[in-house]
Amino acid sequence: MQNYLIKNIQVVNEGSITAADVLISGGRIEKIRPQISERPASYSEINGEGKFLFPGCIDDQVHFREPGLTHKATIYTEAKAAVAGGVTSYMEMPNTIPNALTHSLLEDKYTIASRHSLANYSFFMGTSNDNAEEVLQVNEKKNDICGIKIFMGSSTGNMLVDNPNTLDRIFRESEVLIATHCEDESIIHRNLDLISRIRELSPEDHPIIRDEEACYESSLYAIQIAKKYNTRLHILHISTAKELQLFTNLFPLEEKRITSEVCVHHLHFTSDDYAKLGYQIKCNPAIKAPHNREALWDALLDDRLDVIATDHAPHTLEEKGLIRNVNGLLVRPDAAPTHYKSAHAGLPLVQHPLLLMLHYHREGRISLEKIAEKMSHAVARCFQIKDRGYIREGYMADLVIVDPMRPVKVTPKNILYKCGWSPLENFHFSASIEKTFVSGHLVYDDGLWDESQCGQRLRFER
Repeated sequence: MQNYLIKNIQVVNEGSITAADVLISGGRIEKIRPQISERPASYSEINGEGKFLFPGCIDDQVHFREPGLTHKATIYTEAKAAVAGGVTSYMEMPNTIPNALTHSLLEDKYTIASRHSLANYSFFMGTSNDNAEEVLQVNEKKNDICGIKIFMGSSTGNMLVDNPNTLDRIFRESEVLIATHCEDESIIHRNLDLISRIRELSPEDHPIIRDEEACYESSLYAIQIAKKYNTRLHILHISTAKELQLFTNLFPLEEKRITSEVCVHHLHFTSDDYAKLGYQIKCNPAIKAPHNREALWDALLDDRLDVIATDHAPHTLEEKGLIRNVNGLLVRPDAAPTHYKSAHAGLPLVQHPLLLMLHYHREGRISLEKIAEKMSHAVARCFQIKDRGYIREGYMADLVIVDPMRPVKVTPKNILYKCGWSPLENFHFSASIEKTFVSGHLVYDDGLWDESQCGQRLRFER
């Protein structure tokens, strides 16, 4: 494996920004010093002057669609997009086809990733109303699997878990983290029925159908069960101001039994954007009114919200009811308008989360140190990931070099998702990702790729 010496770079790590040299050897960070004069026998030197070194981002919620939905995405295509965006590790969800409801099916996904994923990887064990026995076998593999995923809201296939007895048993007996999608199905169906009787549904109705109450009631229910059994609970994609009262910043992340995630699209878009973007930004839980976004930012910065993720969920243009016009712009075809129920929910985002947060740094909303905390350090602590998430001697060299002075525009030509589109198209970022190291391997180098080495399976210290 090639060794690298990064010289004179600004290291963003553990609450500070420090000029340093960083030596990468054998896949790990060997030395971090103000200056490194001694050289290994064989190495490549990288000039980091004027640039920032971040720990690789760890995305705890993605949907890479393989197996069964590979017309939308594959582990290879989406992991490649992730690496180009500075995401060096991901945790993928079980609602593929077939749903990952057995350990055999789960290991099939690990096998695919071991052969094709350019980023490090882990996969959640899926739950249904009738596979609790299988799910709880994760207790014997707690260092090998990121956690259990429970959809307490609608999902693909047989993965809605609404049986109180099943929920009670898994929360009572699980020794690993449980991650939940929290939306109350009864509230959603009630809202859908009421609005459908009044008018034909439009994109703007999505946050009314999947409203604040649906999120709050389901999150509250999950927290009540978790508190009953002292379960390790992580609630995904918080999207409402009301839910924030359920979380605390009164003690450190390491001491929390209940943690939370916010996604980049809920920090960026609001319901005002449906008028322009329509079903491009239809996702579950829905992007909601502007006051929710402002509350989410406040809670992220004061540590009531613990980590930033993407919930990357690609769909084809056809599934979104979109086409590209002669100018290359995404539009809804007038001849065949898409019905609300047929437009798939989910956004492709994993290529751009770090750049989006750097945009908000430029606008003064978040510090560079806080970006590293919420996208790397806190995720590693939350999931107890072994030897990743920090720029520390001895840790795996998952590293990202950012050029803060080179802007980039999102265009169809530089989008790497298999679905070929992004809700951020034509957005101008002020910074760019120059290089991405995964386990010490320089995979992405300013548009050039070295795909000779795949990422590694994440391990956990529990």
